[in-house]
This record gives sequence, C-alpha cells and structure tokens, in this order.
Amino acid sequence: MKDFKKYYIIPAPPEDVYLALTNPNTIHLWSGEEASMSAEAGSEFSLWEGSIVGKNLEFEEGKKIVQQWYFGDQEQPSIVTIKLHPHNEGTSVELRHTNIPDEDFEEIVDGWNGMYFGSLIEFYSE
Repeated sequence: MKDFKKYYIIPAPPEDVYLALTNPNTIHLWSGEEASMSAEAGSEFSLWEGSIVGKNLEFEEGKKIVQQWYFGDQEQPSIVTIKLHPHNEGTSVELRHTNIPDEDFEEIVDGWNGMYFGSLIEFYSE
C-alpha cells in the first residue's frame, strides 16, 4: 500500500472548486463524463463511467471533502482527503490519498495529475 500527497493550484475560488468536485452537473462540465455524486455524508459516488467508485465520508462546504475509494476486496480503506485553501491565484488544493494498492499506484497518480486536477485546472484556465 502506498500514500500520495500533492498540492495543486486551481485558478478559481474555493467555493467554485468545491462545487466542481461535489455537484454532478459541474463534474460533467469539466470532466466530460457523467457523474453520480452528492455532498451528503454516507452517500455512494461513481465517476468516469464507474472507474472511480466509493463512499462520501465527510464534507465541510467550500473547505474539505473526505471519501473512501473502493479497490476490490481491499481490507484497509483507501481514504481521499481534499482540503481547499484560499490562494492569491485562486485555490490551493491539498490532496492526500492513503492506502492505494501498489499495483494501482502509478495509474492513480497519473489520474490525479491528468484527468482529475489537470482537467479541473484546464477548465478554469479557459
């Protein structure tokens, strides 16, 4: 199991970034994919046609999202914590993803950098 932590700068205010990560219509706008998402703790979610599925654990509006991502029959939960901080260029996103299976690590990191936050940065840079 591996952990991944990284900071991203998104050129939009934290409230907008929060909505972009929790509202299925906004997720569709920047990802180009249908999303099943709710900002309700305990709800299940699905992104990128089911390639990312899990459970929403905690929300702090405009500031924090905590999710459990599912990887098959993995015993230890894989937890994603996204914290949003105001930044002079928009929002500083602090990402921490724990207990990523070794065999999935490179693909997950590539996904965070490219498809997930890469797409979000590109969306707000246009």
